[in-house]
Amino acid sequence: MIKLILDAMGGDNAPGEIVKGAVQALEEQKDLYLILMGREEAVNAELAKYSYDAARVEVVNCTEVIEMNDIPTEAIKKKKDSSLVKGLWMLKKEDEIGGFVTAGSTGATIVGGQLIVGRIRGVNRAALCPALPSKNGGMTLLCDSGANAECKPQMLCQFAVLASAYAKTTYGVAEPTVGLLNNGTEEHKGDPVHQEAYQMMKKTDAINFVGNVEGREINYGDTDIVVADGFSGNTTLKGIEGCGKLVLDEIKKMFTSSLWSKIGYALFLRKAVKGMRKKLDFEQYGGALLLGVKKVVVKTHGSSKAKSIVAALRQAGNAVRGNTVQAMEAELAKVDWEHLVDESSNG
Repeated sequence: MIKLILDAMGGDNAPGEIVKGAVQALEEQKDLYLILMGREEAVNAELAKYSYDAARVEVVNCTEVIEMNDIPTEAIKKKKDSSLVKGLWMLKKEDEIGGFVTAGSTGATIVGGQLIVGRIRGVNRAALCPALPSKNGGMTLLCDSGANAECKPQMLCQFAVLASAYAKTTYGVAEPTVGLLNNGTEEHKGDPVHQEAYQMMKKTDAINFVGNVEGREINYGDTDIVVADGFSGNTTLKGIEGCGKLVLDEIKKMFTSSLWSKIGYALFLRKAVKGMRKKLDFEQYGGALLLGVKKVVVKTHGSSKAKSIVAALRQAGNAVRGNTVQAMEAELAKVDWEHLVDESSNG
């Protein structure tokens, strides 16, 4: 049985859509056991709307909620009975619980994941790693997408090792390729941090580094993993999400503007448009795994509805089944980081 904690009070649509997603996930994953953290009365009221296997659900009462506008470090310290903080402490203390999923505060999840659950030995900083849809029907992992606005070269190289282990164990990519997000593909491109990171990645045997990648290449799926500092990664992620939404909105507008366009859509284009919508649907990929912490922590979008929660729980479950955290620990241990840093700094 895979045991996961779900923050039932996290996000804009809690607890209704969160609980709805939980019930659907239980139907999809027959080996899933869910611990729902939140205001017991509100959570149970939502659960009462559905038929589900009650033997695989537990509700833990939490009297507080971390709001999106709370300062993360203060919220972690002061709101100890919040669904997020209480859930992370339970994740840390109970060995049989494999992961934690939340649509709540990103900052509080990052801070709590590192301070409460703890980082894997040797990891400088944890990184958020979402999966993005690609042209070939697969996905591309983007790491980091917002946890670390500024990064040192070693951090970027560690992100590459962590994401490679994640791609292998959770998504079944045998030899994931790794690219470094930069302002050009040439080896000399970028600021000193990215130039040094390039040299470090090139000399790291634990990853399959293919060089620099420009933002426009991410959705083509030629590179399995794109490594970025959190500022560039988050800007890129939001740009891709916005572009995808724009395309879908314009297509909808185009085919509902007149009677003839509606007829043409119904007769000739419905299947193609549905295929495009599915390919551009970010909700099917779940959330962002917080790479580098000692257990599986998934942060999904604050506006997540049931479909996204189902995908995030699937993502977390697969990471637990694939022993992703243990694989990260093993891959990091293979690298002589002190020697690699000295060698890269000297040329």
